[in-house]
Amino acid sequence: MTETGTPGAAAGLDARLVVERGPFHLDVTLAAAPGDVVALLGPNGAGKTTALRALAGLVPLSAGHLRLDGAELDGTPPESRPVGVVFQDYLLFPHLSALDNVAFGPRCHGASRAAARAQAAVWLERLDLTAHASAKPRRLSGGQAQRVALARALATHPRLLLLDEPLAALDARTRLEVRAQLRHHLAEFEAVAVLVTHDPLDAMVLADRLVVVEDGRIVQEGTPAHIARHPRTDYIAHLVGLNLYRGEAEGHTVRVEGGAEVTTTEDLTGPVFVAFPPSAVTLHRDRPTGSSARNLWRCEVAGLETHGDQIRAALTGPLPLAADLTTIAAAELDLHPGATVWATVKATQTHAYPA
Repeated sequence: MTETGTPGAAAGLDARLVVERGPFHLDVTLAAAPGDVVALLGPNGAGKTTALRALAGLVPLSAGHLRLDGAELDGTPPESRPVGVVFQDYLLFPHLSALDNVAFGPRCHGASRAAARAQAAVWLERLDLTAHASAKPRRLSGGQAQRVALARALATHPRLLLLDEPLAALDARTRLEVRAQLRHHLAEFEAVAVLVTHDPLDAMVLADRLVVVEDGRIVQEGTPAHIARHPRTDYIAHLVGLNLYRGEAEGHTVRVEGGAEVTTTEDLTGPVFVAFPPSAVTLHRDRPTGSSARNLWRCEVAGLETHGDQIRAALTGPLPLAADLTTIAAAELDLHPGATVWATVKATQTHAYPA
């Protein structure tokens, strides 16, 4: 087993992951203290899974470093690292019971069969799985299998816990319940946890800090609340459900790319982002008169789709927009692709911040 580091060395994760794989280049820096839960968030192909596999030792670093509790892990075999992994498909051993799946880790670390099974029983009890100790994976529900995989990863007392899309294999109803359970267990975990996901809700609920990766690079990092309030790329804005534009501010006016102007309550100068939610957009078939909204644009409906219990309209014009409205409002406006509408947004519902 890898030593945990030298006396006085910084606890937690300190890594710069540089991986060259053909034309793809990953260069991501991660730092986290014990007790932190960090989510790597990004589109498919961004490099999230490559980063996770590099942390696990399954992909070699081309450059950079990987330190855990002060110990250098680069070059250490995966099985010798104090790292636990929960894979997307859980990868439980189909011929072993839930108890023996969890006991597998301690056995690999030298525990006797009896001691390993005793440790496994404790973890199954912690995750409310005692009643399923003798069940084979095929007899477990998706949520139960996910918790067995988590127990197996935790049974070796890892200093770094890696979770690769841990809720992706679950149906929507089970996902809600298991997400709440996982949040509870991660809150009790005393070492570093790194979660890879493309689901913004998983990231926002489970993580203390988000690291957003696009094209192998970090494009933004911060708390979920900060990123939701201050998106810096179209990908992030889409995830958190905002209309986002970049432009030049002069006082309360932001001139965005393409020439359209947005009036805001913030008084800024220079390069800025300006954002507002689709729910802030009000649509009219005729140009409104007497409206208190400071922002008004003539647009064309490019498409309509169901979005939860509402209709989301994609609009083209001087400012490409997404607008949310009720089904009744969409019917009353007789919205259809090609229809001309007027869109208004109150300045108080916009948010501008330095780019």
